[in-house]
Amino acid sequence: MLERGILSIPLILTLSRILLGPVFVLVYSYYQELGISFVLLPYVLLALAAVSELSDVFDGALARKMNTVTDLGKLLDPMADTIFRLSVLLSFTQGVVGLPVLLVALFFYRDTVIGTLRSLCALKGVALAARPSGKIKAVIQAAVGFFIMLMMIPFSLEFIDLEQLQTLSFYAVSLSAVYTLYSGLEYILAYRQHIMKSLGFSAS
Repeated sequence: MLERGILSIPLILTLSRILLGPVFVLVYSYYQELGISFVLLPYVLLALAAVSELSDVFDGALARKMNTVTDLGKLLDPMADTIFRLSVLLSFTQGVVGLPVLLVALFFYRDTVIGTLRSLCALKGVALAARPSGKIKAVIQAAVGFFIMLMMIPFSLEFIDLEQLQTLSFYAVSLSAVYTLYSGLEYILAYRQHIMKSLGFSAS
């Protein structure tokens, strides 16, 4: 018999958010082949992002209300957030937005390092809780994604030119990258004793 809650509505919402990441990449990259005009594209992307963020809000609340909180759900929820938000930024390295790949790579590096450290500590029986800075980082990343999509609207209507779109996008993502790196450093410093012990070093 399946574990209780394995096919619950909250878990389905989380899984759908994981799938929305590749869908976003597909729509942004191949909108013409999908029959979507460039004027319509920003609205479609905004709709996908809104669905993702709303599912993030409701899946945890529903899981607690329906008493269907599972270890699988706890594992997949932050993974779904990361997959979708990084899919958005990765998409914007292509096409008209043209973000530098190395700039977006900073987000991947931060999440990979912190995720690895959390996994190592978990193997040693130490669960490292999320930090407020990490939650703020996620909000900033989501806001920057929405900002770029919103800027694509006046660009598609020729109210701003390509250079303005790319410049505004670059500075917005750069500010987000700075805070993302700060949140990673703050996380490591806050849990340095646990991390050092898990890595086999002295926690002095």
